[in-house]
Amino acid sequence: MTTYLFAGGGTAGHVNPLLAVADRIRERDPSAVVLVLGTKEGLEARLVPNRGYELLTIERLPFPRRLGRAALSFPARFRRAVTQTRRYIVERKVDVVVGFGGYAAAPAYRAARALRIPVVIHEANARPGLANRLGARYSEHVGTVFSETRLPHSTLVGMPLRREIEQLDRAASRQEAIAFFGLDATRPTLMVTGGSTGARSINRAVFDSIDGILAAGWQVLHIAGNGNELPSSTKPGYHILNYCDRMELALAAADLAIARSGAVTLSEFAAVGLPAIFIPYPVGNGEQKLNAADAVKAGGAILVADAEFTPAWIGTRLIPLLRDRSAIDRMAAGIGSVGSRDGADRMVDLVLASAR
Repeated sequence: MTTYLFAGGGTAGHVNPLLAVADRIRERDPSAVVLVLGTKEGLEARLVPNRGYELLTIERLPFPRRLGRAALSFPARFRRAVTQTRRYIVERKVDVVVGFGGYAAAPAYRAARALRIPVVIHEANARPGLANRLGARYSEHVGTVFSETRLPHSTLVGMPLRREIEQLDRAASRQEAIAFFGLDATRPTLMVTGGSTGARSINRAVFDSIDGILAAGWQVLHIAGNGNELPSSTKPGYHILNYCDRMELALAAADLAIARSGAVTLSEFAAVGLPAIFIPYPVGNGEQKLNAADAVKAGGAILVADAEFTPAWIGTRLIPLLRDRSAIDRMAAGIGSVGSRDGADRMVDLVLASAR
């Protein structure tokens, strides 16, 4: 029996791949014990127990970007988190640490190195985060998603995806999807999403341009997010949801998407061949722009800066595209050429290799 400590969390970009690999480990080795190290504040606090895994927690420790009280107290707090993680590893007889980045990953890597147990890393973004840049120095088993990613000892494994996405046949599921969302089967569908909390700039630009989009013969499935501030709309063909818990059906219904280029979103679109307009999140270290590079190069996506995604851009660029179905079909082939559906299995292979 092998015991794994999966470390990561904070955002869906860390938690979703973590859970996909954990599920696949249990499928491949039912005797395996999978524990998850995270924080009480991150998304993992809800998703991990709901999936049936035990969550072990440490303090949330964002790395300070400037000198101040938080920076001065960080070294001592980090040492406490490492000490707590070492205690978990020893008490639970952990054999392998598997990290996905985020607040919990760096203490896990440091604790595993001190205890001389194997570390395996998955980096979801084209530009690696600080925790995984640190951890890659301690590991010979590093899995990446994008060709742009530069980490020592790395292997391109792809994004671990949920079974619902891995097995999705968009054409076969389209009628179910159309019925589920109450869409019109005779019209193509533009899906808009800014993630679970939404993206205000994307939401507003689409809302303000909806008449032109509908006039182009399309309908819109707008997943506005839990932070949705849009007014309600009764326009036929314009469907606004705050949240979607059946994203595989949204992907099946869509012919084109508008979205942020987070690693999981982009990987899911590429896996199922859904072309997209990507608007990278304008805050951070620029990883979302880099994430989209392969899809754009393959002709499967269009990249637009957040400040440029306006009703004027929609009128001059998007609406002409909506009227050119052959161009959208070419985009679908392009993005599908850079996608993969076996990221979870390839990552599990890397994890199992480290335990031998």
